[in-house]
Amino acid sequence: MTGRVGVVGAGAAGVGAAYAIAEAGADAEVTILEKGGGVGGRAATRRRRGCRYDHGANYVKNADERTASLIPELGAEGLVNVEEPVWTFDAAGELSEGDAAENAPEKWTWTEGIAELGTRLLDRTDADVRTRTRVETVAREDDGWTLSCVDGETFGPFDAILLTPPAPQTAALLDMTHWDDDRLDDVRRKVSAVPYRTVKTVVLHYPFREEYPWYGLVNADKEHEIGWLSREECKDGHVPEGESLFVAQMSPEWSAERYAEPVEEVAPAAAGHVAELLGDDRYRAPDWTDDQGWRLALPDEGVDEDVIRSAEDAGLYFAGDWVAGEGRVHRALWNGYDAGERIAESI
Repeated sequence: MTGRVGVVGAGAAGVGAAYAIAEAGADAEVTILEKGGGVGGRAATRRRRGCRYDHGANYVKNADERTASLIPELGAEGLVNVEEPVWTFDAAGELSEGDAAENAPEKWTWTEGIAELGTRLLDRTDADVRTRTRVETVAREDDGWTLSCVDGETFGPFDAILLTPPAPQTAALLDMTHWDDDRLDDVRRKVSAVPYRTVKTVVLHYPFREEYPWYGLVNADKEHEIGWLSREECKDGHVPEGESLFVAQMSPEWSAERYAEPVEEVAPAAAGHVAELLGDDRYRAPDWTDDQGWRLALPDEGVDEDVIRSAEDAGLYFAGDWVAGEGRVHRALWNGYDAGERIAESI
């Protein structure tokens, strides 16, 4: 009998789970419900004025053997390894060299952008992906789990469901879950306790290009207004020759304070910090800008897996970087993959 699996969220964890179920050869129908317009979550790419830019997660790092093996397997065409290293800087704006380029971990994206990760993984599945579909309530009935959406549409029943949104959003879903089981309260308390950081990304484009020995700069002491600064021109196919495009991810404190401000206000402020950091006033005047707020960008810690896995025998699963305990694409991907393997075994 074909099993039915419902996945909430088409970020790296949700996509990873669908990929694992397909890899396992399970007789399963997988439905992914995603509130946004695309797949990949923060592994997102935009296109504007001849540029492509990864404005959330900047790349996938070969931090483990599974990732190092998987990324090339998804297809060499368009695969980009950012060769320039990541340096650090402190509160005073003093830059320090990071690993030498030959010793630095590989940093992968694609000429089409990092959103290719989700697209290429899903291409290897038969999952039914429904975008712009926001799940509002969850219910456990005798015949399985159902997911009801804000537009009134209902999906299910499912033999198993996997919840992958950021922990606060997952906790909100659990608040709207109808399931007469004592485990629900314990799970909900643990999930709601996971703290998150807010990040405001500001994209700055310039009609000139300077050469630097680094691709990205990361604030090591977490005391600067800029948390991360990178150059998209280091990625093949992203920025036309003679132009530069910076992705500035501002500190959580700066981001939370200015989160609701329009790009016309936040971009000049961010550009000023970039100009000071690089010691070049030309960066105060980008010729065009863009921004993206990530209210729930990165988890500060993980969750008690024993508690959230206690409901798996009832078909309720969780996955994401907040389960893994680190806001990295590969951690979310493999956390979802591992959950997908467990689901495949259970149905």
